[in-house]
Amino acid sequence: MKFNEMIENPALLTDGYKFCHKDQYPVGLEWTYETWTPRKSRIEGVTHAVCYGLQGALATLYWKWQKGFFERPLETVMEEIKESLTGTFSVTNPEMVANYDYSHFEKLHKLGYLPIRVRALPEGTFVQIGGEFEENGNKVQKSGVPMFTIESTLREFFWLTGYLETPISCLIWQPMTDATIADKYKRILTYYAELTGCNQPKRVFNQGGDFSMRGMGSPEAAYRSTPGHLLSFGGSATIPARNYLMAYYHAKPDVIAYAPSTEHSVMESYGRDEKSAILRLVTEVYPSGTVTIVSDTYNLWNLVDNVLTDPEVKEAIMSRNGKVNIRPDSGDPIRIICGDETANEENVDERLKGFAATMQKGLIQRLYEIFGGSENAKGFIEVDSHIGAVYGDSITPERAIEICKGLMRKGFVTVSVGLGIGSYTYQYMTRDTLGFALKGTAEVMNGEFKVIYKDPATDSDKFKKSQKGLVAVVFEDGDYRLVDNLTPEEYEKIKERDELRTVFVDGDFVRTQTFDEIRERVVRESIRVYDGKF
Repeated sequence: MKFNEMIENPALLTDGYKFCHKDQYPVGLEWTYETWTPRKSRIEGVTHAVCYGLQGALATLYWKWQKGFFERPLETVMEEIKESLTGTFSVTNPEMVANYDYSHFEKLHKLGYLPIRVRALPEGTFVQIGGEFEENGNKVQKSGVPMFTIESTLREFFWLTGYLETPISCLIWQPMTDATIADKYKRILTYYAELTGCNQPKRVFNQGGDFSMRGMGSPEAAYRSTPGHLLSFGGSATIPARNYLMAYYHAKPDVIAYAPSTEHSVMESYGRDEKSAILRLVTEVYPSGTVTIVSDTYNLWNLVDNVLTDPEVKEAIMSRNGKVNIRPDSGDPIRIICGDETANEENVDERLKGFAATMQKGLIQRLYEIFGGSENAKGFIEVDSHIGAVYGDSITPERAIEICKGLMRKGFVTVSVGLGIGSYTYQYMTRDTLGFALKGTAEVMNGEFKVIYKDPATDSDKFKKSQKGLVAVVFEDGDYRLVDNLTPEEYEKIKERDELRTVFVDGDFVRTQTFDEIRERVVRESIRVYDGKF
């Protein structure tokens, strides 16, 4: 059986009810204006969100509309829109379908571009999330600071601002959330690295790797999300993110670093002859450089105690110009990396009998015992540079903290292990994790400016209360602050202080940034906001 190709008409990439709103608005509406804001943090210790992903989202929308709408025949795109609307609403409201006026789509196609203006903060900026926070033992209510605004630029296309809400939200909430979470990981790992005598930011930059792609909602979600991780770290297995960043963020070709790594099917293909597998990998396939070997296909502790200690294997690893990373992939990462004090020969699994003593020590201590190392100036142990460890299963910020604490207690620098951060972190969230929303706050009706807003009485914690009128974002008292409820005349008085700048207008970018610039801003902003705390 063959399938028809799904043609992606961007006019259909929205919520169904957006079709209806043009006719629902009052007659005389000429202009609409909306703001994008993080309204509530559901992540402990996170008070600010990272502005990231808008440039890529707008570039994505631009090309979708160019290729899927403006550059295709009017008859074709209109037929698709009419068929979709008819198929969606014919059962619930056939009269609407019969009387629907499609001319606004026809006029947009004739215009040939998206008549909108987007004004935004520089990407990499950290802005206050709305909600209640604790400061010096007191509960303080904070206003969420908008990251960007969107408005219509032509009277007859007032409806487009709200129409684009859904695809814009869909494209950016996750990159922004992931960038915010990645910064939290970076702060955790930096804090403990410095406590244990490692003051080399590059090592922390390389400590966190992105392993998330296979668990993300789609390939597109993965390569849009991964750059949020890459703002704080250097490594990712999501290869298409490189092309995305080079296309939309002027990234350099080396924007992603990733080392060759085995998977279980590779190790299984050698049967249980793990010695032969490791020797071939480190002497023939990768005689130099970094290579990561998944090591618990059968029994991690047997591989550590009986394979890595084999003189031939040890010599092969120590004589290489490069590092061999041992990668466990199951179990409790804290106990495996740092040791399990509760392990004894009576309570371990039957397959682990004889390895309780090694389990008590943990992977890092055993690698040090086998391969040696040295003490740094603070007295913490650095395992020999020829050997290392990577753990990439079910890592969370909380587990990262416990792993670092465990390594500290045992006297090791916390950069002794690389952490693979996967979809358990980067997919296990929603738009509400930071409460992102794009909401209307101003409009022009029959030539008259109007302030609009929502403030549901049933919203007890004011989570959904929107801003009012025109907004500005000013930097004062060490942070970005919201100024809202402005009329056009009032905005004129403050616009020179407004940090929101036009980035996209009438189908074209007027201001762009490189990924390197955004990375550098993230470093500065994280220090400004959190001062090394997590």
